Amino acid sequence: MMNWTLQAISNELNGQNITIDRDMLVGRHQDCDIVLQSSEISRRHAAFHIKDDTLWLEDLKSSNGTFVNDLRIEEPTRLKNNDVIQFANLRFSLVAPAQQNEPTAQEIKEAEQVIDKGMPTLEERAKETPISKDGVPQHVDIPKPAPIPEHVDLEVQPQPKTIAQPQNSDIAKEVEQQKNASVGLITVIIILLIAAMVWFFFFR
Repeated sequence: MMNWTLQAISNELNGQNITIDRDMLVGRHQDCDIVLQSSEISRRHAAFHIKDDTLWLEDLKSSNGTFVNDLRIEEPTRLKNNDVIQFANLRFSLVAPAQQNEPTAQEIKEAEQVIDKGMPTLEERAKETPISKDGVPQHVDIPKPAPIPEHVDLEVQPQPKTIAQPQNSDIAKEVEQQKNASVGLITVIIILLIAAMVWFFFFR
């Protein structure tokens, strides 16, 4: 959930902070999400809208106006970090979520030191690994292979898998069945032709 913060910069609000984490209505009426007690604030003065993690501000035809960076807005306006928002005579500074989570200068410096310590220089690596005249590293330990489990027999050869082959008798049966089916079909056709000829010559 992305939260924006309104930091009051008007003396009337004494540095109050307001969190915006959803669509919120601003006004003097008690039903509003952000209630501003000032006679210059309209009952329903303005509205914040969150669309695709972006904050927008809309003026609801207030009497004394809604301003972003001292410019009165007439239509929904996209907001960004450090914008100065004013409802009539009440002013706020907007703090965006990314600004709230931004690392401090000290944190950045400490992270850089950790990175620098993690990678030795070329000179340090050269001192650690002596090199011969031919440029071949000397005294480099070769890692030992992993031990072989006791229950594994290296001399056991894998058994070849036997692939089942179709029996010749099965193939012959299938060919014979197809042949019988073809003969039966031809016989039926011949009988039909003979019946048609008999009907043509004797019953017309």
